[in-house]
Amino acid sequence: MSFQIALDGPAGAGKSTVAKAVAAALQFIYIDTGAMYRAMGLYFDSLGIDLDDESAIDSACPGASVTIAHQEGSQHIFLNGEDVTTAVRAEKAGMLASKTSAYGSVRRKLTSMQQEIAKVQNVVMDGRDIGTAVLPEAPLKVYLTASVEERARRRYLELKNKGQDPDLAEIAADIEQRDYQDMHREIAPLCQAEDAVYLDSSDLTAEQVVEKIVSLARERMNQE
Repeated sequence: MSFQIALDGPAGAGKSTVAKAVAAALQFIYIDTGAMYRAMGLYFDSLGIDLDDESAIDSACPGASVTIAHQEGSQHIFLNGEDVTTAVRAEKAGMLASKTSAYGSVRRKLTSMQQEIAKVQNVVMDGRDIGTAVLPEAPLKVYLTASVEERARRRYLELKNKGQDPDLAEIAADIEQRDYQDMHREIAPLCQAEDAVYLDSSDLTAEQVVEKIVSLARERMNQE
């Protein structure tokens, strides 16, 4: 019987960083659903599809293949055989994903793949609707969030450390826009599952968040 940890929350809350560390600590498989949706967004963009054209999105969906492979200790995302691990981390990819992930055809395609993995593997899966739509029966669900200001500050420092010259106000505005899109989309909007543990990381280090979730997971596993 596999054990699933569903980690949801808004953009920039540190879900991927935390999920990877939790998976490593528990020796689980980490599934980056956000990267999968970003890859789909890049796919539609590469075809020049109008992202408001749902019928075009639906028609193009079958032509996309998003796979995950672990190479040399890290997770790689492939779009139709091409390694897009770096490309999916761009701001543009995030905005594309926020827009295209609202479509039912896109969500059904990736949700099915994610559920199949979780049936046979102990997984940590992060995204926007893991606990509410993808893994509603997960033994442990966590809603990880942080203030807009803190999320913008983290992203700003991350980009500065990469040698870029970001605009803090612009980053904050983008985060607020993505929050609105994610929370108001018609299909599987971002929200906290009723049985999820609410965890605000605004004043916590990533290590403290990981420690909390690992502790909760071990507690739940011992109860099963």
